[in-house]
Amino acid sequence: MSIEANGTEPEILHLPERSRGARSSGARTRGAQASTSLGMAPRLRSGIRVKGNGLSPRPHWLRAAALAGGIALLAAAPAAHAQAADGLARAVNEIGGDGRPLSLSLQILLLMSLLTVLPSLLLMMTSFTRIIIVLSILRHALGLQQTPPNQVLVGLSLFLSLFVMQPVISEVNRVAITPYSQEQIDIGEAVVRSGTSVHGFMMAQTRKTDLMMFAKIAKAPDYASPRDVPFSILLPAFVTSELKTAFQIGFLIFLPFLVIDLIVASALMSLGMMMLSPTVISMPFKLLLFVLVDGWALTMGSLASSFGT
Repeated sequence: MSIEANGTEPEILHLPERSRGARSSGARTRGAQASTSLGMAPRLRSGIRVKGNGLSPRPHWLRAAALAGGIALLAAAPAAHAQAADGLARAVNEIGGDGRPLSLSLQILLLMSLLTVLPSLLLMMTSFTRIIIVLSILRHALGLQQTPPNQVLVGLSLFLSLFVMQPVISEVNRVAITPYSQEQIDIGEAVVRSGTSVHGFMMAQTRKTDLMMFAKIAKAPDYASPRDVPFSILLPAFVTSELKTAFQIGFLIFLPFLVIDLIVASALMSLGMMMLSPTVISMPFKLLLFVLVDGWALTMGSLASSFGT
């Protein structure tokens, strides 16, 4: 703009631009304040444009991808929920006794659950506990620390347990597995019949004193017959009885080898060989005695006959 003064040529004054509006001026002011707060000198040159937040706009493909992902999640969530509800309904109907078969996924789930608890069932509800303890005591009585190895002892105990449990397995197969495979009974009845067979075996090997002790601890009422004793009381009583029996058999096995150790130790003391370990001398005599009396056959036969099955 020009201003005339005393008839002379007009002097042109360049004033700051103010035609951009209050909003642009406010943006420049806020930018200057932000620069000052960050320790930088504010730039007030004209002609420099300041964007709204100093950030470039987001690409269109990113917004489109986010929108598509949200739509896909919203579409998949009801389907997954409906599928889970359908599987749960089938499981509930099967457990309720509608007669419809379980789905493949539920069958796999039940199988994996059974495989998880199988070691506990093997250790606590069969003859495995007694056999493995007796064989371990026999190894220590012979003075052999790692012979036979642990894998061999576990294998012997496993197959001897299968031999001892053969009558129970045959009964379970006859009264439960075969009728269920022929669709004569349902899965619930098969489980009840199998539990009855195993219950009878465990009850025959459990001491009455152990049963009374755990029944007293549980404050259980008097039972009319042994069949009425629940597994919650029978199982700890059975394990306790098995441990007692295994230690008794182990003590009887340990005695003859202990006598050999005493004889060898006394002989070494009388000869003045106090620095010589009696174990080194007694081990060959123990092995000779064990082989001459056919110790493995006696041990295995005694363990198998101790169950009376």
